[in-house]
Amino acid sequence: MPPATQEKDADTAAAPAASGKRLQPLGRGLAVPPGAAPRSAVPSVRYDLAVSGTGESLDDGVPGDEPREIFERGGASWYGIQFHQRKTANGERFDMGAMTAAHKTLPFNTRVCVRSLVNGSEVLVRVNDRGPFTPGRIIDLSRAAADRIGLTSMGIKQVALSVIDREGMRCGGQAVAAEDLQPALLPEAPTSRVRAPAPARKRVIVPPRKRR
Repeated sequence: MPPATQEKDADTAAAPAASGKRLQPLGRGLAVPPGAAPRSAVPSVRYDLAVSGTGESLDDGVPGDEPREIFERGGASWYGIQFHQRKTANGERFDMGAMTAAHKTLPFNTRVCVRSLVNGSEVLVRVNDRGPFTPGRIIDLSRAAADRIGLTSMGIKQVALSVIDREGMRCGGQAVAAEDLQPALLPEAPTSRVRAPAPARKRVIVPPRKRR
């Protein structure tokens, strides 16, 4: 090897040692400068089993709409054909095709907007039964209501409940009408027949037979 080439290679090899710097391994963290804003913000998912009185609110993004307050958040389940046409806690017959639900404490006929925390879909239901009584679950939806938010294919899903008690509040992208807030008419109980008092019998006096 020519002397000039040897001197050049020696200088190149000695350069890092002379400067005192060595190659450092790449860090395990993200290459984001300190204080810089993240490039994407992914909302955190809360997996609490059941939380009441959260104080949070939901906003469907429609300008001018008032955000709904979350009444409760937790797991939702559903029930269908095995309970179809059985009596519910308020005396109705359960209809798995109706938009109804079971809740442990809300008064009967309360309208509740159930929002899926998985896909954001919503459904308006009416409370007509009691339950569920399994820890971690806050509401039992009918089969039709569960289908509306994609619950039947997932079993148990995390939801947020908002009580709908005023006309114009929105659920599922639509304003709730006044007739939707009216209580459902319960089936009339069969009235027992009242027997009319029997007429008083007249007392007939039979004269004694005459002896012959």
